[in-house]
Amino acid sequence: MAQTWLLLNHGPLPPAENMAWDEALLESAPRLGRPLLRFYGWAEPAATFGYFQKFAEVERLTQLRPLIRRPTGGGLVPHYADWTYSIVVPPDEHWYSLKAATSYRRVHEWIRAAFAGLSLTTQLSSSSRAGTPGQCFIGAEQFDVLLGERKIAGAAQRRTRAGLLIQGSIQPPAGADRRGFEAAMLAVGSRDWQLEWMEAAVDESLDCRVGELARERYSRDEFNRRR
Repeated sequence: MAQTWLLLNHGPLPPAENMAWDEALLESAPRLGRPLLRFYGWAEPAATFGYFQKFAEVERLTQLRPLIRRPTGGGLVPHYADWTYSIVVPPDEHWYSLKAATSYRRVHEWIRAAFAGLSLTTQLSSSSRAGTPGQCFIGAEQFDVLLGERKIAGAAQRRTRAGLLIQGSIQPPAGADRRGFEAAMLAVGSRDWQLEWMEAAVDESLDCRVGELARERYSRDEFNRRR
């Protein structure tokens, strides 16, 4: 049975604004009333790290600045050449009720299928592999997307009463085309889950909330260094 998802394609945005958008969309999930897929990029190099990570440990792992604390968990993710996306699901939708491992696997199966549509063979990691503690793309977790032995896609999640937020990063294979991949993601959603896509309308209240979160949370040292 066909289901309509909302779509936002933002292109490059400042790092703090990117995290603000994802949190604001999670807060707004019940009002939006439909799952939403957002593609976005980075206006400058940056790194994000998991909500529960300690800032003093993270800052030793990368020279990238700014360092922004994500609203989701997970490890340190560098953002300078990666492709990023987020999925926001209201609490009355099926994805919200899935166990974390199941939703993690599902989104990475989606990515694997999109790469297959571009004639690129990837696979999901069958188990966790040791890497550098705290770094997302050193080593691999179960169900991460692998190209050969290299992890190229990971994600982090957060569930609240308002909904489910999945934030994902893809380290693109050499020669891969971002626009082609995003089109393949939409095509796989339509083919495999009968999704129909509708451009999301951004109203003034959502836009104002994004600005507030960017200014008062994600761009402030007090927030990013809070642990």
